[in-house]
Amino acid sequence: MALKEIVNFFFELGMLKKTPRSGFQFLGSGRESVAEHAFRVAVIGFALARLEGAVDECRVVRLCLFHDLAESRTGDLNYVNKQYVQVREERVVRDLARTLPFGDELEELLAEFREGKSRESLLAHDSDQLDLILELKEHLDLGNRYATRWIHFARQRLKTDLGRQLAAEIVETDSTAWWFEGRDDWWTVE
Repeated sequence: MALKEIVNFFFELGMLKKTPRSGFQFLGSGRESVAEHAFRVAVIGFALARLEGAVDECRVVRLCLFHDLAESRTGDLNYVNKQYVQVREERVVRDLARTLPFGDELEELLAEFREGKSRESLLAHDSDQLDLILELKEHLDLGNRYATRWIHFARQRLKTDLGRQLAAEIVETDSTAWWFEGRDDWWTVE
């Protein structure tokens, strides 16, 4: 095993921390890196797998964790970019994977995510969209009215009943409720 190739992979993963998600330029507010996005997607995937049961939760988390791996080389393409630019993601993944002892597994995971046929891949896909919906709801709650339209389209991309149920709950929940609602004592203690 060549440890240098593993170290190079770790450095490449660092590019995801520096790669902005490009859709926010159209929304007019917000900023997030691909790595920040992938973290919450993985946690959402874990939760969906637990709620769903009868799925391989580790596989769901791995699908979520690596779903945007190719963006370390391609950057993040938003829905407008994708109308004009075609990314050869399979080539990116193949080139990256051939340097790693677990490269075959990465190729398999990312092919499964793209195909979207397994229950695990559907949950991972919904985790990706639910992260976007959460982010958009935060922007909506801060006054960006354009987020409403984006939420509408993101909800249409959901694949599972569980994803749709969670999206409905997200839309109805104030994004500050987790720390503000019913916590008056937090704000009056000196």
